[in-house]
Amino acid sequence: MSEKEFKDVIVEKDEEGNYAVISINRPDKLNALTTDTLREIYEAMEQFEIDSNVRCIVLRGTKNVTKKPAFSAGADLSAGMGKGLKPNIPAHMALSMQQKHRYYALIEQFPKPVIAAVDGFAFGGGCELTLVCDIIIATKRSEFGFPEILRGIFPANGGTQRMARRIGVNRVLNMIYFGDRIPAEKMLEWGHVSYLCDNGEEFEKLIHEKASWLGNAATTSLFIIKKAIKFGTQVPLSIGNNFEILGFGVNAGSKDVNEGIMAFLQKREPKFTGGM
Repeated sequence: MSEKEFKDVIVEKDEEGNYAVISINRPDKLNALTTDTLREIYEAMEQFEIDSNVRCIVLRGTKNVTKKPAFSAGADLSAGMGKGLKPNIPAHMALSMQQKHRYYALIEQFPKPVIAAVDGFAFGGGCELTLVCDIIIATKRSEFGFPEILRGIFPANGGTQRMARRIGVNRVLNMIYFGDRIPAEKMLEWGHVSYLCDNGEEFEKLIHEKASWLGNAATTSLFIIKKAIKFGTQVPLSIGNNFEILGFGVNAGSKDVNEGIMAFLQKREPKFTGGM
């Protein structure tokens, strides 16, 4: 269990699989997000950053459904924009978004693999939260979308930027202009969802399978892979390639590499220890 106490999230460890599960726990609000919720998600993740026994994070909505299943239905519009911030002052609203962006960026930059386990709604800020994760496992009843236009606003937690880079400008224009709900099956086809399955036991089994595999994989290699793909692809190819080459050199000195090669030569399964 987590050493910290949180109001909006539940933190659990899977000792066998070497991963932690962080559940957004606001079921009465369909796991709607506030700035404090985002801060708690990041702080819950942060405590595992140098914990070698936790090598993967699963981020999901609580299993304790009181209304409808939801990863997160988006921003909690009833919560206000923040202490002292006034909605009719542009600079105040920009600051409010900047505070949220900070936590989305910190979650995205977390050095270990992060799986978004989506069952139900992933709208607005919830959809944007999936964009800062690495792998998305969704149930067939899940839906993604940006309904902000129906409230006269738009997705400003990275939705216009990260999703356009993920699935293309034209698709995102349609999503944001019309506030459409996109089925998980279509998001799989578009390349946003990584794995699709039925809800219930199949969903839980797939989460454990993928999180446990990453939880037992080569930590240093995963760390460099994540950095190279998520950030090396944001610069010119020549710089990204050099980033990859440098990362390969750094990884070569890790315990994981020695164990992986020895296991291959000895014809056995590798046992990675999780050391960085």
